[in-house]
This record gives sequence, structure tokens and C-alpha cells, in this order.
Amino acid sequence: MTTNVRRVIGIDDVPAVTKRGGDIRLLLTPSTVGAATGFLGVAILKAGERITEHYHPYSDEFLYVVCGAVALDLDDEPITLCAGQGVLVPRNVRHRVRNAGQEEARVVFHLCPLAPRADLGHVDTEKIP
Repeated sequence: MTTNVRRVIGIDDVPAVTKRGGDIRLLLTPSTVGAATGFLGVAILKAGERITEHYHPYSDEFLYVVCGAVALDLDDEPITLCAGQGVLVPRNVRHRVRNAGQEEARVVFHLCPLAPRADLGHVDTEKIP
């Protein structure tokens, strides 16, 4: 019988990742909780902030807007997501997330399956201006 290790990770327990824009918190990951199939995080975007365009060659990404609203560009096709809405971004689809509103937006994201190595999981297609 295997015992599951349970660990609660709070948003303040992990450092902010800001190199792609916004404030990204990687909560449930291989390094934080030993996840083996995917990872979950939260993106916090102030008014006018964005996460630069990128894609995931090995993973699908699920996005769910907790508060605020975001504009999401999927292969240059814009859609708007409001609080309470989610979307699937299939692997290899370029995407960027923008907060075009006046209030903070929080977006929960989950990627799965994991790439064979962490450095292969995320391909940037633009840099922060």
C-alpha cells in the first residue's frame, strides 16, 4: 500500500515568477509536491499587464479566471474570458494573456502532461517589451 504525501501550498509559499510578465506563482509542481503528471499555478495580472506569448509542445493548458477579465490571444485570435470562465489551450497553440481591464485579474492554470524535462515544457515566442 502506498501512502500519499499531502502538502498544502499557499500563494505566499512560492516566489513570484515575473520574467514572462505579471506575477506567476507555481503552486503544485514536481518540485513543490512531487507532482508527476502536471502542475498548477496562479497568474496575477494588474491592469495593463500581460504574460508574453508562448506555447507548450508537450502539454495542454487549462485556464480558469477567478476574478477580473482577461484577453487571451490563441494563435493571434483574441477571445475574452471573465470571472467564472475557463478555456483549454491545446499543446502547440501560441497564447498570450492580457489584462485589459481596470481591476486585478487572477487566472488559475494547469498544464498536463509534463514535458520530458522542465526546460522543454515552455517555448517563448516574444519577450517583455
